[in-house]
Amino acid sequence: MAQGRNRPSPFILLTRKVVNNDQLVMTLLAVVVGACVGGLAILFVEKIDFFQSIFLGISGAWIADHIAALPPWQVILTPTLGGLLVGFIVYRFLGNSRTKGPADVIAACEVGGAQMSLKEGLWAALSSGLSISSGASVGREGPVVHLGGSFAAWVGGKLQLSRSNARILLGCGVAAAVSASFNAPIAGALFAQEVILSHYALKAFAPVVIASISGTVIAHQVVGNVTAFQIQAHHFGSYLEFPAFAGLGIVSGFVGVLFVWSILKTQKKVQKIPLPVWAHPAIGGFCVGVISLWYPEVLGVGYEATDNALKGSYGFALLLGLFIFKFVATVLSLGFGFAGGVFSPSLVIGAMLGGTYGIIVGELYPDLWSGVSAYSLIGMASMAAAVLGAPISTTLIVFELTGNYSLTIAVMCACVLATLVNDQLHRQSFFLEQLKERGIDLGNTFSTQILKDLKVSDILRREGEYVAMDASLKEVRKRFLRAPGGVLYVIAHDRSLYGAITWEHMPEDVFDVNLNDLVVAADIADTRPPVLQTGDTLEVAKAVLEEINVSQIAVVSPELGRAYMGCIDERELMAAYSAALLKKRKQEQGG
Repeated sequence: MAQGRNRPSPFILLTRKVVNNDQLVMTLLAVVVGACVGGLAILFVEKIDFFQSIFLGISGAWIADHIAALPPWQVILTPTLGGLLVGFIVYRFLGNSRTKGPADVIAACEVGGAQMSLKEGLWAALSSGLSISSGASVGREGPVVHLGGSFAAWVGGKLQLSRSNARILLGCGVAAAVSASFNAPIAGALFAQEVILSHYALKAFAPVVIASISGTVIAHQVVGNVTAFQIQAHHFGSYLEFPAFAGLGIVSGFVGVLFVWSILKTQKKVQKIPLPVWAHPAIGGFCVGVISLWYPEVLGVGYEATDNALKGSYGFALLLGLFIFKFVATVLSLGFGFAGGVFSPSLVIGAMLGGTYGIIVGELYPDLWSGVSAYSLIGMASMAAAVLGAPISTTLIVFELTGNYSLTIAVMCACVLATLVNDQLHRQSFFLEQLKERGIDLGNTFSTQILKDLKVSDILRREGEYVAMDASLKEVRKRFLRAPGGVLYVIAHDRSLYGAITWEHMPEDVFDVNLNDLVVAADIADTRPPVLQTGDTLEVAKAVLEEINVSQIAVVSPELGRAYMGCIDERELMAAYSAALLKKRKQEQGG
């Protein structure tokens, strides 16, 4: 009876079961985080409109005619003043005097233990909102992604989630941010997995998708189910036009590489300007303001210009001019330190490039031409794919932004080719190139991170064959014949590694018994053999083994005076790597 009274109630048992169900907990967290981030994304957009009404006297993305009617001094002063405010906030509240964006989320996910500062996320969102609303040629997707990631990381930290679950929750925050900001739930989920998590593991798929849906539902309740651009469906007339679409994809790839290179190069040059760091954005703002006197469409996210290009409202000269000067304005804005993203500017530049290219194709092959609008759509998608390095999610974002799926095959073809150009030129996405500039190279992240996480000491299992320095030639001969890999190590009396004996160092008369007592191991050893230290990572070990092309290598302990600890070979290294890789894959897929 006493045992019956002490038995937990069915409710307690059910609660324990729910709490211990990892997948169910992550699903519930995805719903909550998705809804909260969706609300934050909407507030961010509303904040941009509020500040823009103060800076420019008008809210919304359609502002070109209003800007053209303003006095020139106000057009130039507005982004200049905005630059001063942004510079002050970044310098004062973002300690390293650097703006924040998706690159920081990727770094946190891959090498930062999924930890981010919510405080920095809020300050970064404020600086980005001021940048966009004052007219800087930057996008709003980058700040929203960073804000969503920061909030999700904060929640994961408060709940003390495991590193694996914290990374998944980070992806949930990003997915909800993208889906709510662009009304693109499918693309939001795929963007989080393609760009942030760098994989499509089953364990992460359900929570990320649910968070994306949750964020979209919140956005629909506030702003409705609307797309950013309203365009008519386009249909290509003949498959003979595909070479032209492919050509646009290739051109977009080269332009995307130039775009990313120009931004990063400008950032380096700006750092050398003998002025305070907080003043740099004001210089960029002044330059952008001057450009906008002739091309007011370059200010802000540029949705108005993109919409007009997709509707075929621009002629060749205006398309070409906006392509050039939106490119320059964005490079100046991001290069001089304004806070914001590259996705929206990429759409504008790509749409103008595609429209310009399309008009030329129409002049050459009028009978096969699908129209300038179709080329603008393909151009904006392929340009964005080249810059973001994410052809799948970028394609879907463009489709969900426009509500137009009629050119699916052409858009996919151009996006893949644009990304392929990046790969062939050994370039990565804008975000990964940013991290590379900071000394964080995440190329081939999944495999290299595993090699970095494992130490030589973790896989050291074999002592190898060794002899003392004063061992006779007879003993050397005997031990060498059974040495694995044909390497015999020579150990000093303090157990430190003295050298190694290989066939190359064995005397020609090694089997001459008259030398048995005349030659010792130290006489024929190579005293500078290649070695690894116990603290070296497998990445270092792999590089050494490949460089010197040996079958095995000795391992020493620097803490014990180069004491010989054993040896490893390439097969053991690759076996350990494969086991770690399989374990990580199993974890990510819910095993």
